[in-house]
Amino acid sequence: MRLPEFTRSTTFRWTLAVSGAFILCILLMFGFILAQAYSYMTTDVDALNNEIANAIASHEPEQRILGLDQYLRADPHHVKLGGLFAADGRRIAGNIETLPPMLQGGGGAKLASLIKIDGGAREQQAVRAVSRALPEGGTLVIARSDYEFTWIAHIVERTLAVGLIPALGLSLAVGVFLSFRAQRRIEEVNSKIQRIVAGELRERLPARGTDDPFDKLAELVNGMLGEIEVLVHRLAGVGDDIAHDLRTPLTRVRVSLERARQKAGSLEELRRSVDQALVGLDQSLAIITALLRISEIEHSRRMDGFRNVALGDIVREVGDLYEPIAEDKKVDFAVRAEAETKVHGDRDLLFEAIANLVDNAVKFTPQGGRVELSLLRHGNQAVVRVCDSGPGIPADESELVTRRFYRSDKSRRDPGLGLGLSLVSAIAKLHGFSLKFSSGPGCVAELVGQSASAQKRLAS
Repeated sequence: MRLPEFTRSTTFRWTLAVSGAFILCILLMFGFILAQAYSYMTTDVDALNNEIANAIASHEPEQRILGLDQYLRADPHHVKLGGLFAADGRRIAGNIETLPPMLQGGGGAKLASLIKIDGGAREQQAVRAVSRALPEGGTLVIARSDYEFTWIAHIVERTLAVGLIPALGLSLAVGVFLSFRAQRRIEEVNSKIQRIVAGELRERLPARGTDDPFDKLAELVNGMLGEIEVLVHRLAGVGDDIAHDLRTPLTRVRVSLERARQKAGSLEELRRSVDQALVGLDQSLAIITALLRISEIEHSRRMDGFRNVALGDIVREVGDLYEPIAEDKKVDFAVRAEAETKVHGDRDLLFEAIANLVDNAVKFTPQGGRVELSLLRHGNQAVVRVCDSGPGIPADESELVTRRFYRSDKSRRDPGLGLGLSLVSAIAKLHGFSLKFSSGPGCVAELVGQSASAQKRLAS
């Protein structure tokens, strides 16, 4: 017979295990209490029996019967037994029918089985008994039944029955409830996951706001699903953008070659058409190369080459590279790298990121404008700042400019692929840096990261 589904859950099995361990501990505790109570009562009863036996045995022969009779009559709970026997084993007095062989001739305290006679009734009882050999050859037996201990044992049994059985039932009920609850939640999660696998990327795992481990796991998974959804949408958008941006140069190449084939009247005209086709092909290859480079950086394939690098040297090298370019465009270009700081990263990638920021600043700054490249240090942070007096970036586009192929309306007439800031963003993310843009008079771009010493302290 197949057990119900909830009984096969880990929650229900753990509930049974914990309940069983709890019941076992309770039984062991009560067993220990009973053992200690039995030991204490046995010692007390044996001492009392020895005291009474010694007192009666010390009497004169004619007083022993009277003393034994007085002892047995003071017995409201009917737990006392005693007997005076002649040398031949004949009962002289008392409520013990016969003298057991184990008690003949005297001896210490023993556990014995005696027949108690009370009027015409006979009753077999387990007792603690002591015996004394009398000078004239007889035997005195004093015993006491285990009534008190049996009474305590019955109380413990009733306590266990009244306490443990409801507790066991309650634990089983709790186990069933928790098992059903976990099973229902798992089924709900499975349903959501199946819908996500089917392509509904907007679905999220249910969270009840209780801050339990299941909720924390759901929040982590939902965050991961959000990232996956964004990446999938970006991937779909990138595919469309690639198709769009590659179609234009490839169409130009095709038109140029077709025109050359049909209308070229000389070798010089054919060469000009081929040169135009090569320009279009170079542009297409540049797009593909830039996309592959961004993909390589985003997948962190170059982190093995990380080491401590001096940002000041990189900033000065970028300044030396773009100073003549800015001079040709009649743009005032200044470099300030007074703060010496080191960061942990890839030198070539950091050079490329800073160079892209400076290239954009020089490109979009009109003649007579100004571009400033500076390296600052704010506490444990290194800041590479590029300021220009160009048209700037609108506030509502500060997050869009790092997307692949995105180009603002102000820059569509300028040459470019729309991948430069995407590359900078990928490099910044790889290094754990932040890329910030602020608008106003011109544009201010900041690349902010922890210094190498601060990163080392955080890692330790």
